[in-house]
Amino acid sequence: MNDIKSFEMEFAGRKLKITPNKIAHQTNSSCLVQYGETVILATVVMEKEQREGTDFMPLMVNFQEKMYASGKIKGSRFIKRDGRPSDEGILSGRFIDRGIRPLFDQKIRNDIQIIITCLSIDEENSPDLLGIIGASCVLSISDIPWNGPIAGIRIGYKDNEYILNPSYEIRKNLDLELTVSGTGNKITMIESGAKEVSEEITEKAFEIAMKEMAPVIDFIKSIQKEVGKEKINVKELY
Repeated sequence: MNDIKSFEMEFAGRKLKITPNKIAHQTNSSCLVQYGETVILATVVMEKEQREGTDFMPLMVNFQEKMYASGKIKGSRFIKRDGRPSDEGILSGRFIDRGIRPLFDQKIRNDIQIIITCLSIDEENSPDLLGIIGASCVLSISDIPWNGPIAGIRIGYKDNEYILNPSYEIRKNLDLELTVSGTGNKITMIESGAKEVSEEITEKAFEIAMKEMAPVIDFIKSIQKEVGKEKINVKELY
């Protein structure tokens, strides 16, 4: 087996570390993504055969929250298994789905499943952003046809200051919270919540987001260049 390599960069003042294909070797590709002490595992698999009778691209994104990631074991004395996904977990999966789906060839009819599993949460760095970066990375280095990579970032605004990837505590009192994913020159997903702020403040937040995502996109491209598989010809999947 090839030596496992890790790749690191500075992202919004913190270290972002990606380790491709260390585990989950039966997938098309996998990667561990660490930001601070928050760690997620991203995996992607694609069915070899087309799904019959389908008139849409069958992409599924699952965001799995694990209680052990925060040092807890849920349940009664006798039942220790995780329960159904929380609303936040479902929304995180949709957030990732909306960011990556536009970059697939919509004629693909092979089932594609991406699973983001939270392994550790430090209560400072949100795993949903790691999920979009992880999903982007596994798709980029896999043999699955996809027109990425993308990156994601969260921009906060408070007291005339823009905050990159604010912590959970800071997010409670922001005037603007903007979450964006995109390719560097195109935005693929926007999610936002705000009090009354001017268009100029919002526009500036978008400019900062695009600028800060660009190095992450280049980072994923460099990983793809070093460990990526040759892509399947998308026409072979029709």
